[in-house]
Amino acid sequence: MNHGGLGDDAPVYVISVAAELSGLHPQTLRQYDRLGLVSPGRAPGRGRRYSARDVQMLREVQRLSQEEGINLAGIKRILELQREVAELRETVFHLHNELEAARSAVARRGAAQGPPPVPGGELMPVRRTRVTVFGAALQPDPREDRRAEPREEPRDDLREDPRRD
Repeated sequence: MNHGGLGDDAPVYVISVAAELSGLHPQTLRQYDRLGLVSPGRAPGRGRRYSARDVQMLREVQRLSQEEGINLAGIKRILELQREVAELRETVFHLHNELEAARSAVARRGAAQGPPPVPGGELMPVRRTRVTVFGAALQPDPREDRRAEPREEPRDDLREDPRRD
């Protein structure tokens, strides 16, 4: 719904136009704004300005409400979770790129050093659930099982006998 070279997030529609585009009453748009379901941008005079993405969101809120029978609190939670999932996907994307770059750097470094000196010392992909940080001094995890040093129990023949005095 990109018009005139503006992005989908550009706040261009006044409330009456956004209401017409979404098929909702302007008062419904105000209520959705108050509830935090769809929060439009603001013009310098504090008037609401809706973007194409906001209009899409208004339509989705209406669909969830009318077709799926979900109440507004449920819709708000759904929208929050959708935003969180999108943020997490973006984070995973960036972490995946960083991991690939690190793997490439390690492979280049390994190729520059020649063949490994020990048989079986070549780099192999390994799946682990822990992250190893090189060059950083880490404190041991207090939750890990640490073996306590054995304490010596006092021997009976070395104990002081109160009757000896």
